[in-house]
Amino acid sequence: MQTPLQIVFRGMETSRAVKDNIEERVEKLEKIFDRIISCRVVVELPHRHQSKGKLFNITIDLSVPGDVIVVNRAPSEHHALEDIYVAIKDAFNTARRQLEDYIRRRRKEVKTHEETPKAHVVKLLPEQDCGFIETREGREIYFHRNSVVDGYESLTVGSEVRYVEKKGDEGPQASTIALI
Repeated sequence: MQTPLQIVFRGMETSRAVKDNIEERVEKLEKIFDRIISCRVVVELPHRHQSKGKLFNITIDLSVPGDVIVVNRAPSEHHALEDIYVAIKDAFNTARRQLEDYIRRRRKEVKTHEETPKAHVVKLLPEQDCGFIETREGREIYFHRNSVVDGYESLTVGSEVRYVEKKGDEGPQASTIALI
């Protein structure tokens, strides 16, 4: 890390055990991504309600190249945050997930959906309630009128369509045909 780790305690006494726990968790983040620029962790005990116990607020600011990852685990009715170590673990787990997402975006490993293949209608057989499309590779694929999303009547020879190919009883069959 280029800038030393900053740990701030608000509304409570500084704790060496809590500091050690946070330092250990930051080291784990650095093993995931060794180019973290800076990290600031704020441990806060914002309210001192006698009936609700102590609810801790944990804020983590991670500076990484080109971005800032911010995690804020504020007290709520979630009583697990009454335990400072559980609150820290929860906040750092969220920071780890966000850091992993950042790394995937940076590596361009974000999931993309395959584009639905395109074809054009080459034959319509209204008396048999079916037709054929030709794929860009030149294959002819059968389809039934029930597979046409916009209605069989909306198709004409030459219409460009998107389709999903399924294996039929007598070979490939197009389903979910939609006009482009």
